Amino acid sequence: MKFSKTLITGLVMLVGVNAFAQKKAEKFEKLQIEMFPKAKDGYKQVYIQLPVAKNEDDLKVEFFVGAEKMLDCNKYFLIGDVKTQDLQGWGYNYYEVESKGEAGGTLMACLDQKKTKKFVTLQPQIVRYNSKLPLVFYVPKDLEVRYRILRPDTAMKKAVQK
Repeated sequence: MKFSKTLITGLVMLVGVNAFAQKKAEKFEKLQIEMFPKAKDGYKQVYIQLPVAKNEDDLKVEFFVGAEKMLDCNKYFLIGDVKTQDLQGWGYNYYEVESKGEAGGTLMACLDQKKTKKFVTLQPQIVRYNSKLPLVFYVPKDLEVRYRILRPDTAMKKAVQK
């Protein structure tokens, strides 16, 4: 009797978790990236799939292309460029990253000479939010893409007049 109660409770929990997972998965549009070109030698294709959101016109996506490096106290940036390309015949964009992974930075004297792991990036870019299309990138194999979703402040503020 106790075993059957435990079994029934487990099955109910399993069904609940499965229903929750399916509901969570429904928040994404079906991803299609077959039409994008394959990555060149030395590059990899990565993508960002954005979840469906209310008021997508109010949202933006800021993406960062970079690599983690052991660095001193100076401010560093990655040398390179992100180029927006048109997917011919589709009207979609994708991004090609040109970088050898070299970093530039300030030349401050670091007294402690201590190095820490930092994510060094190319110039971040902001693009519009669209859950119907993936953001597709072609990056050198030693780089990665990170992103964050930018949301507007709820209250609009008024500029000060002099």
